[in-house]
Amino acid sequence: MLVHPQFDPVAIYIGPLAVRWYGLMYLLAFALFILLGRYRIKRNPGGAFTHAMLDDMLFYGVLGVVLGGRLGHVLFYQFGYYLQHPLEILSVWQGGMSFHGGFLGVITAMALLARKYKLPWLAVTDFIAPLVPLGLGAGRIGNFINAELWGRPTDVPWGMVFPHVDGLPRHPSQLYEFALEGLAFFALVWIYSAKPRPVGAVSGMFLIGYGVFRSTAEFFREPDDGFMGVMTLGISMGQWLSLPMIVAGVIMMAWVYRTPAPPPSQTGKPDKPARSVTAAKRNRK
Repeated sequence: MLVHPQFDPVAIYIGPLAVRWYGLMYLLAFALFILLGRYRIKRNPGGAFTHAMLDDMLFYGVLGVVLGGRLGHVLFYQFGYYLQHPLEILSVWQGGMSFHGGFLGVITAMALLARKYKLPWLAVTDFIAPLVPLGLGAGRIGNFINAELWGRPTDVPWGMVFPHVDGLPRHPSQLYEFALEGLAFFALVWIYSAKPRPVGAVSGMFLIGYGVFRSTAEFFREPDDGFMGVMTLGISMGQWLSLPMIVAGVIMMAWVYRTPAPPPSQTGKPDKPARSVTAAKRNRK
């Protein structure tokens, strides 16, 4: 049996300022987003996506993650508590961010960015989808350091006691989620996106992959207290919110592959039609 190390949630003090591990994990997630994005742009020189656009994606994405993630946590998980303590909604540094809320926030932000650059919305989401999973994994490490979102009681040899909860060994579900939603999910979407796909296919795979991995991890995670917890049929709030993602991903994949037309390039620009042999000869004259 293991015991949670009870990390100090503050990584370092800079004068009166406390820098928390949770915030550092978000910074790491944003740094990984930029590094992986630059790598994708380098692999597709001359494409629709540029470094300047990537910077805009990060800015829009941060707003979507923070605002959507916090509002999602408030509305989906602990609405009653925050209704009684509305000022604590602003205490983001204490934790409490919903992926599904952040996902909706980012989707909205990317729609605005696509409109700004006059690009297909799904082409933008296809580009950013492989950049996200490692950041999600970093967030789960932050959950583990904060000793939050612990697992259900278990008798497995690696069961971990969270002293601030009780004396029962529990699944270290934060680490399960790091492995599934972070590492395995990244490998799936990154490898899938390495080859040219129809516009929307990578986004569809993202929806399916996250929904499946999150739903699997939820079987080992203690349901959240407050607004919902375990719902109908023993399915948790996280699983209910993931189910529409899986359904939407399957529908999207069926839609983008509905015709045998050749897939467009990953750049977001439509492929140029091939010139005829006659036209090519005429241009050489």
